[in-house]
Amino acid sequence: MIISGERQISYDDIRARIRRAMSGFRALGLAEAAPVAMMLRNDFALFEVVAASAALGSPVVPINWHLKAEEVRYILADSGAKILVCHADLLPQIRDGVPADVLLLVVATPPELAATFSIPGELTEIPVGLTDWDRWRDDHPQAQEPPRRAAAMIYTSGTTGMPKGVRRMPMQPEQAAASERVGGIAYGIKPREDQIVLINGPMYHSAPHSYGMLAFRSACTIILQARFDAEELLALIERHRVTHIHMVPTMFVRLLRLPEAVRQRYDLSSLRFVVHGAAPCPPDVKRAMIDWWGPVINEYFGSTETGIPVWHSAEEALKKPGTVGRPIEGGIVRIFRDDGSPCGANEVGEIYMRQTSVPDFDYHGRSQARAEAGRDGLVSVGDVGYLDADGYLFLCDRKRDMVISGGVNIYPAEIENVLIGMPGVRDCAVFGIPDAEFGERLCAFVEPESDAELSADAVRSFLRGRLANFKVPKDVEFRDALPREATGKIFKRKLREPYWTM
Repeated sequence: MIISGERQISYDDIRARIRRAMSGFRALGLAEAAPVAMMLRNDFALFEVVAASAALGSPVVPINWHLKAEEVRYILADSGAKILVCHADLLPQIRDGVPADVLLLVVATPPELAATFSIPGELTEIPVGLTDWDRWRDDHPQAQEPPRRAAAMIYTSGTTGMPKGVRRMPMQPEQAAASERVGGIAYGIKPREDQIVLINGPMYHSAPHSYGMLAFRSACTIILQARFDAEELLALIERHRVTHIHMVPTMFVRLLRLPEAVRQRYDLSSLRFVVHGAAPCPPDVKRAMIDWWGPVINEYFGSTETGIPVWHSAEEALKKPGTVGRPIEGGIVRIFRDDGSPCGANEVGEIYMRQTSVPDFDYHGRSQARAEAGRDGLVSVGDVGYLDADGYLFLCDRKRDMVISGGVNIYPAEIENVLIGMPGVRDCAVFGIPDAEFGERLCAFVEPESDAELSADAVRSFLRGRLANFKVPKDVEFRDALPREATGKIFKRKLREPYWTM
């Protein structure tokens, strides 16, 4: 079953809904391979839309529900989607961006989401004149045709520029089996096992999407947490005896900041496999989580474009502090210099990789961009790092985030990993800004804890005791809240851009 707040639905019931939605999409004339867009928070309807469209051979296009009208208009036009399924409360921010030739199907916003996001009651209901998803779906008979499978078309900036739709080639039967095996390694989720999976990352993101849909295909019990809250997560683990969770490092930091009495209040003994990705995890944070939760903490590294080629366990994390893992089944990783020659062991270069169990892809309508991101059949999304002599991958930073100051390459992620350990620092972002003398200089934005009294000098002093002086930011700014996505990942671009557009 799937559980959200006090609501729950059985797999028999949701599969019947999916078959009805399949008939409904067919009645609308949905052609095979034609995309279906959705702008939904994690809800039962999300699984219905994704599974119904995929079963017809049509990719779903998940849209980040933070986007506004013009951003949504761009994705709808670029993808070619003529159907959009949207939660009622999200309509006001995008209504002007939905073209007249796009059919809008509206999902009433459920009470637990309304409560979590403080949504007024009138915005949770279907506006007059628009089509109610539930009623529309239930007006159709259950489809009898055998289901197929189509991968979601996730929009990502990829390397640079406007968002691009990552569109997969059709999956071959042997790839489908291999993909499930890789999912079992990376996510720990396997069919026909007693697994209770908690999902708290928004499924418009590639990793939470693939994680959630693997759990769904494996018929796991799925618990939906509307939005990450540290203590609520602990309570949900205890209440539902959760076995599997997908997380990001920022969530670990929030959990570790809970008072010791709160951390010890909940029974977490049901946990069997916790996996994290999306951003590097500071080694001391990883170690603290393993000390608390035990050797259940695993990590993968990949991207929307590459799938998951790299993974490692808690034991490996303790043996190789700072690694993001080594290649698993189907994973290929190579490091190249700027001139295209391969790097040696421990030599920093641009990371190219691929997971061969997932079909190759194209950037929808942008084959040239795909070609520019590739080398020797592998893909780069701009990450910089190295492989050690044992084949373990270590990240330095994003290539586009690397700062060149006075001719020296500086990797902000290294500084952030140290700064997040400073008492009173809730979160941080480090990046380069223009400098007349050095070309670029470092700037740090710090989000302090609510009761912390921090100063720029204190931040610099803390870093200077742990890093070379040239890695200490000259500029330090404080903000009560840094701009971020629902996963907790910081929108660093929004902080950096004003300095470069002056």
